[in-house]
Amino acid sequence: MFKCKTVWNKLAPLARASSTLCLQNARKSVLRHGRRLDMVQKAQMSSGPAGGSGENTLYYILVGATCLGAGVYAYRTVSGDKERFNERMIELASRSKQEPKAAEAVAEVVAESKEDAAAPLESIPEPSPEPVISEPVVEEPTPTEPPVEEPLVTEAIVKSTETEAVAEAPVTEPFVEEPVTEPVVEASISEAIVEAPVTEPVEASVAESVIEVPVTEPVVEAPAVTQSEEPLAPVVESDTEPTPVIIAERVPEASSVSESAADPDPASAAVPLEPTAAQLDVPEHAPYLLIGGGTASFAAARSIRARDPGARVLIVTEESDLPYMRPPLSKELWFSDDPKVTETLRFKQWNGKERSIYFQPPSFYVSPADLAKVENGGVAVLTGRKVVHMDVRGNKVKLSDGTEISYEKCLIATGGVPRNLQVIDRAGEEVMKRTTLFRKIEDFRSLEKISREVKSITIIGGGFLGSELACAMGRRSTDLGVEVIQMFPEKGNMGKVLPEYLSNWTTEKVRKEGVNVITDALVKNVSYKNDKLEIKLKDGRLVKTDHIVAAVGLEPSVDLAKSGGLEVDSDFGGYRVNAELQARSNIWVAGDAACFYDIRLGRRRVEHHDHAVVSGRLAGENMTGASKPYWHQSMFWSDLGPDVGYEAIGIVDSSLPTVGVFAKATAKDTPKAATEQSGTGIRSESETEEVAGALKAGTTAPPPLIQQKEDYGKGVIFYLRDKVVVGIVLWNVFNRMPIARKIIKDGEEHTDLNEVAKLFNIHED
Repeated sequence: MFKCKTVWNKLAPLARASSTLCLQNARKSVLRHGRRLDMVQKAQMSSGPAGGSGENTLYYILVGATCLGAGVYAYRTVSGDKERFNERMIELASRSKQEPKAAEAVAEVVAESKEDAAAPLESIPEPSPEPVISEPVVEEPTPTEPPVEEPLVTEAIVKSTETEAVAEAPVTEPFVEEPVTEPVVEASISEAIVEAPVTEPVEASVAESVIEVPVTEPVVEAPAVTQSEEPLAPVVESDTEPTPVIIAERVPEASSVSESAADPDPASAAVPLEPTAAQLDVPEHAPYLLIGGGTASFAAARSIRARDPGARVLIVTEESDLPYMRPPLSKELWFSDDPKVTETLRFKQWNGKERSIYFQPPSFYVSPADLAKVENGGVAVLTGRKVVHMDVRGNKVKLSDGTEISYEKCLIATGGVPRNLQVIDRAGEEVMKRTTLFRKIEDFRSLEKISREVKSITIIGGGFLGSELACAMGRRSTDLGVEVIQMFPEKGNMGKVLPEYLSNWTTEKVRKEGVNVITDALVKNVSYKNDKLEIKLKDGRLVKTDHIVAAVGLEPSVDLAKSGGLEVDSDFGGYRVNAELQARSNIWVAGDAACFYDIRLGRRRVEHHDHAVVSGRLAGENMTGASKPYWHQSMFWSDLGPDVGYEAIGIVDSSLPTVGVFAKATAKDTPKAATEQSGTGIRSESETEEVAGALKAGTTAPPPLIQQKEDYGKGVIFYLRDKVVVGIVLWNVFNRMPIARKIIKDGEEHTDLNEVAKLFNIHED
């Protein structure tokens, strides 16, 4: 090859000179307007004088020799690559100590490759870069293209013989000398073994792909899902009403790659995975899919079934419990005398009647596996599962265990998660282990147990939840011998809701319940020292306690916004919905996670039980085609024990101007008396949805407007914005909410609120 190159270097200048002269002659001919020189013939291509043709012959010889030399060079290069490839294949076959049949298969590949090397030049494929034999397998460059994209002739032969080699190659003795980092070809585990080499390198032989499997590489890419045992249900010890049996089918998350790689038996890759019983319980399709197992979801399910008796409704909840009401977790359950209340979850209302925390017993629901088979449809609850991804275009969701459920219409009622203080999040593991974020049944059970074991509990937060828990635990502090501390940055309990004078009065009531209330408390840091939690305030005060309960608000759960392409409100949080609670054409949102537009009060997001009931019911109706707007003014209530309680509606913000009208309370002006009259402790369930008609004031003349008083027995507090009532608090005044709702709905300016207070008949005995 070097000789040909030398000859070409000598003859190339002559060839270039000849071509240049011919080109110059042609240009001169054109410039002379077609006149042809006498000494140059029309077809002459020579560098010599006119009439000669010797150099033309020399030019053709040089060009022909060059083409021939290039062809010979390409042929010898490809032949050398083939020989080196065959030698490499033999070397790999001898190193792996494979079975005789596998070695014969490789020998056949080598022989056929040699026959292909002797084929004509046109049948030789495009050459590839030459690999270095002395380098290890990990660093060896790929000699050929992957067979999946551009299969070569020799690679097709390798694949045809590969089926026999895989069938006979030993798979129980993995070769672990060095991991193979070349690209692998993935295939489903349900295919035949000969078509699914899980870790086959592209350029390696069959023996290498099967035997040189590193132990850190998973053999099967789909991790097995194990089925956990079902927890026992709470025991029912009452004859009045059956307690729901908690059917919780918790499925562990998909195992990681490192866990699946710990299995040393590669033969398990050839065994198809059978679906577990937990996966079989998940229906593939649900016409009505409700994400979340709280109050809003249950209200929507009942509304859907009321309008469509044959509807099939599936509720997917992350919790292990059937749908239940949350208010008793911070109210009545703490006043129960039953030592097994954490198991039965039954409580006595203020009127003495007993009921369960669950909305319906288990007999009300159907099994998720039988939802598609039930003749008249029904409501099924899939517990212990979380929806982690939402495909809006495909109308399907993906669960935490990897299963998918398609739907026709979907409701998002995921509620929210308790908010924590940043100083506690940064305090470390020891502090977090001794902190409770109160929200679920498990939180109640845990805190009730802790209250019997520790000497002091500190509640951070002065809102509804914090004040209710403080009063409930304060009443038990003497019997349990536990100190209950409540701290918050405001000047009094519920300082963000109630006017200052009423907040201060409420704080004194809480202290009388046995609670050590610390006001104007801004937490600076929290630490764990000498088996105690030390809470240091910004003003220098130090509080030592055994356990912390953080009751500082709720963060709406909007995890599905990104995958579902749903809009989240930047001011109030939650999913933005229209007047019909729609986020998309077939997706609705209800409950704490919905940020809706109030036609009277503007865009809002409400975190109360009554709003969950009403918004869930309306969303369920609209899912069945009702197309109703959300005009309801939801109410909320809070009880500081059986003697003090209030109901509120609209915007109740202590920063707004307020006017209060109070009267002397009687024995019937307590939460206990209110429940005796209504028959239920969840007052929003008994509240009528009828609009108050022509409001008639009582005939008793009211006393003058009261601004300060030592004892606020009962009364009405009006919250004003631009001289219009936008919120009302009924202090120990019950069953008057329709009147308050109409006042806010009318949106009129009132010159004398004393006359408006007459509508509530607070001065009647």
